[in-house]
Amino acid sequence: MKLAPSPSNIWFFTGSQHLYGGDTLRKVADHSQTIVNGLNDGGLPLPVVAKPVLTTPDAIHTALTEASADPECAGVICWMHTFSPAKMWIRGLKALTRPLLHLHTQFNRDLPWASIDMDFMNLNQSAHGDREFGFMCSRLRLDRKVVAGHWEDAAVHSAVADWMRAARAWRDGQGARFARFGDNMRQVAVTEGDKVAAETRFGYSVNGYGVGDLVAKVNAASDKEIDALAAEYLGTYETVPALRPGGDAHAALREAARIELGMRAFLDEGGFKGFTTTFEDLHGLAQLPGLPVQRLMADGYGFGAEGDWKTAALVRALKVMAADRPEGVAFMEDYTYHLETGAEKVLGSHMLEICPSIAKGKPRLEIHPLGIGGKADPVRLVFDCPAGPALNASVVDLGNRFRLLVNTVDAVEPEQDLPNLPVARTLWKPQPDFATATAAWILAGGAHHTAYTRAVGAACLEDFAEMAGIEYLLIGPDTTVSGIKREIRWNDLYHHLAHGLGHT
Repeated sequence: MKLAPSPSNIWFFTGSQHLYGGDTLRKVADHSQTIVNGLNDGGLPLPVVAKPVLTTPDAIHTALTEASADPECAGVICWMHTFSPAKMWIRGLKALTRPLLHLHTQFNRDLPWASIDMDFMNLNQSAHGDREFGFMCSRLRLDRKVVAGHWEDAAVHSAVADWMRAARAWRDGQGARFARFGDNMRQVAVTEGDKVAAETRFGYSVNGYGVGDLVAKVNAASDKEIDALAAEYLGTYETVPALRPGGDAHAALREAARIELGMRAFLDEGGFKGFTTTFEDLHGLAQLPGLPVQRLMADGYGFGAEGDWKTAALVRALKVMAADRPEGVAFMEDYTYHLETGAEKVLGSHMLEICPSIAKGKPRLEIHPLGIGGKADPVRLVFDCPAGPALNASVVDLGNRFRLLVNTVDAVEPEQDLPNLPVARTLWKPQPDFATATAAWILAGGAHHTAYTRAVGAACLEDFAEMAGIEYLLIGPDTTVSGIKREIRWNDLYHHLAHGLGHT
């Protein structure tokens, strides 16, 4: 069963005032509806809902308060068709708790050169009406996105779509629950963090549960349920003979099915949107969950290995961002390198838990020794990933704030087969180049665990960081080591001055 994001929409508000009379306000309302219809016809990831034109302080406050209270409202778009005195917006903007996009556009694309007159000028005042509104947002120190251009332009639709995906993920995280089966991998630093600060900043909660609680659900799975799920495996994936009925490892396949059924039962009953595991705490489980974790991720759950709850939450957020895209999102790890001069590459993988939503072709269901964890050989899906633009993202806890670090990469086809590597994997060239990207990542404190995707771009992650009020750092085509050092220092100073020494 797919764990889909909750239904959500975007409210569209247009600002004006009564100075211009009833005829003008009716035109403003008609034009606003036309723009909303155009946005909805543009294939955006969320529906846009037209709201009445706002012309008074009380109406603005009521409307933005209602938006903040509506559970399906993921964000608001504001546009000033005429001049809308911005003092009217103060109470409303201070009450707004949803992400804000300021659309700086105008109804007409072209100037009507031969017919333009003062009636036209009084109606079409976005050029300075939006500047008045923008001043007030800046005066109130509001984080928001500004998209400028004609509302029919593809570039405008793309920018609005990025913001919508981020807003959908932000809304999904409010009140979300993540389960940790076991604790953090012992002595590991970057996967730890302040869960109280995370709930304060991101809105989700993280709590630990004994593996015994999970094992009770695993042991409760019936033979009938296990038979049905094992048959589903065989019908879905290419399967090695040892795992098929009559094969010497078919019992291991059934054990993987038992574990998946137990995990699903636990997560469903608790209303969780993600989870972590660790191979250092498997008491009562016959094998480290590989296939079950891969399949749960494919259904929308966030996941982090070795107790990495920050990456589990980030994987879930990216899955919600990518819900309308064919490409998927996976937990990932920078595992090993190809260091041929001028052709350096990163091989991304993990012991078992890479999501098949990013697979190229049909995954293969295999079983191999793991060599870690001291348990029976685990079942897992093995596959390669397609080439194309992608990114890796990591949330790190710096002690006084969170940093969202993003590296854009170019996924490439493997130069040769990997017949002896029994895990899912992908190969990429980091931007701008290997030496710069890896040095910048290390200087920024980036984790070895990431969320990997070809489904959304860096702009969407920047919008998400803006909504969360956290630091955003991009390693991309224009990055230099000296430049990233300066940006890190400037960001340290900014966050110290803006938020003090406490955790933000």
